[in-house]
Formats: sequence, structure tokens, C-alpha cells
Amino acid sequence: MEMLRRSSVFAAEVFDRSPTDKELVSQAKALCRDYIHSRLNHAGIGWSRPEQGVAASGGKLAEVSLVVQWLGDELEYLRPNVYRNVAKQLNITVAVEGVVSDAFMAVAADVFSTGVTWGKVVSLYAVAGALAVDCVRHGHPAMVHTIVDCMGEFVRKSLTPWLKKRGGWADVTKCVVNTGPTLYPHWLASAAFAFGHYLKAVVLYLLREK
Repeated sequence: MEMLRRSSVFAAEVFDRSPTDKELVSQAKALCRDYIHSRLNHAGIGWSRPEQGVAASGGKLAEVSLVVQWLGDELEYLRPNVYRNVAKQLNITVAVEGVVSDAFMAVAADVFSTGVTWGKVVSLYAVAGALAVDCVRHGHPAMVHTIVDCMGEFVRKSLTPWLKKRGGWADVTKCVVNTGPTLYPHWLASAAFAFGHYLKAVVLYLLREK
């Protein structure tokens, strides 16, 4: 627990300069822990995590965390069926770490195969939260850490150059600055519909691999 707390504090302290790859990954994982915790709270499920998450710690990363959660809320509101029962949609068991990690990484790879947008990034956090809820509900809370680690690994392999070009995670806050409410539905709906398509594609891929 102390290690997780320190990692969140470390992730929150690097917004005063250009972040390194390692810092971007650390921040991605801290944001994922916060996102999952918020989704487990919404679902009425408890999960042990650092006493003070990023969103409660103040600072720029806290703002980023709240924005990602808010955008995730909007995505889930627009397409609730996409972000519920993700394990069932992927036709996987959540009892095996390798199965959970392989499925998450396969979804992530498909989502970003045609490029990176903040909509896709938020969508991936939404599926991470939904998959974590499935894991905890089925009695496998340890898989939460697997999902967080997978998020960090995918960011490390695929998203750090894109994030660096935008100055880091704080760039996502621009999605909700000086933007009229009428602009949200199109941006979010596009992300939600695209993600639903990717989930179906990965289901077919996983079935072929069996």
C-alpha cells in the first residue's frame, strides 16, 4: 500500500516540466487506479487502494484524473451496453491473469490501430474500469492490479510519443475547456461507437485463436 501511495505522489509531482517516458507511464497507471476505484464505487464494490488517490491529492494530475473520469461517465452514458459486462463480450474468464491481460492488450491494439485520439484513450480507460468491475464481482480483485499494469505497459509501448507531442496527460483537459456542451455528443459518440466496433472485432479474434 505504501508503495502504491508513493507511486501516485511521484506521478503527481512531475507536471512542472516535460515528462519522461517513465513518468508518463507512472501517471497512466495512477490515472487507471483512480478510474477503476471510481467505477467500483459506482458499482457499490469496495477495493483496497492507496488512502489518497490522485483525484483527491490536488495538483494538475488530479485535474486530469477528474476530467478522464468525467469523459468516461459521458461515454458510458451514451453507450452503456459497450462498457458493461466486458468480460462476457470478450468471451473470456477473469480467473486467469494471462487471459485478462491478453484480452486487454488485444482490445487496446485494435482501438489504436488507426491512430490515437483522446476519445480512444478515454475509451480504453472506460473498458479498464468495466473489466475491473467484472473481475471484482467474480471474486478476482487481484486482477485489478493486472489491468493497471497492462494500461501502463500499453502506454509505454504505444502512446508515449503521442503524449510527449502534446506535453503530457494535461492535454486532455483541453477537451473540456471553452467547449460548448453541444460539441460533446459528437466527439464522445464517435469514440463510443468506435469502441463498440473494436470490442466485437476482438471477440472474433479471440474466438479464432481458441
